[in-house]
Amino acid sequence: MYLRNIAVGLSALVLLSTAAHARSLPDLYTATEQRASFDGCADLFPAAKPINTATVPASLRPLALCSDNFAVLYSQTSKTPLVVVERLNAEQLQDAKGEERTNLFYPDPRIPKDGRAELSDYHSQHPAVDRGHQSPAADAPNAHAMAQSFALSNMVPQDPTNNRKIWSKVEADVRKFAKRAGGDVFVFTGPLFDPGYGTIGDNQVWVPTRLFKLVYDASSKRAWAYVLPNAQTRIQRPMDYDAFVKSTGLKLLGNLPVSGSVGRT
Repeated sequence: MYLRNIAVGLSALVLLSTAAHARSLPDLYTATEQRASFDGCADLFPAAKPINTATVPASLRPLALCSDNFAVLYSQTSKTPLVVVERLNAEQLQDAKGEERTNLFYPDPRIPKDGRAELSDYHSQHPAVDRGHQSPAADAPNAHAMAQSFALSNMVPQDPTNNRKIWSKVEADVRKFAKRAGGDVFVFTGPLFDPGYGTIGDNQVWVPTRLFKLVYDASSKRAWAYVLPNAQTRIQRPMDYDAFVKSTGLKLLGNLPVSGSVGRT
């Protein structure tokens, strides 16, 4: 049975790899995930209350996308996610430990071509920018979730040093916190586009000026966040939820109860 499971797993990886290279991915998404709705992944949001796409300016052409382990509020105008939401806990992160990273990036086939980024948008940029995961590959608990994490709908153009050092440390700190937490921890990650933001590629993919990561511990009701420039910078101390809302204008927790204290990693 053990060898059979390995064989099945390897076959799945080959299938996913082939599909990713072919850039046609119906095998990666269930019928529910192929619909533009959060109905199939409401459990990934705190209190099972997804973000209402009607609250997003129509000019951003919002789209709701579900994957196995994260949900994306996507903009067909910026060609990036606006917010990516995950539900983390110790069990999931234990499963994710040691999961092999694939690096098989692909344009999300669920998004109309005129509203999505393509691989060429990132390849054409000089100096280079990274395809920065919003739901980290290291959070993926299995090969299928890992493959889904490499959709460009989960990426923003990110400064390489920021992505590989500063932001990577932020992600690791969040995982460390989630492993110690008493239950589910909800993480909201996304870009901010301040006046003067740039674009890359023929599809004019917006380059964020800042990035945010908001963490909500459902057990303790604590919330804390990082808001950092998309540049070579230092990690700053996390801010409380009120400061996050003031800095970003995003009230992502709605009417959920929030403790006044800042969480610690």
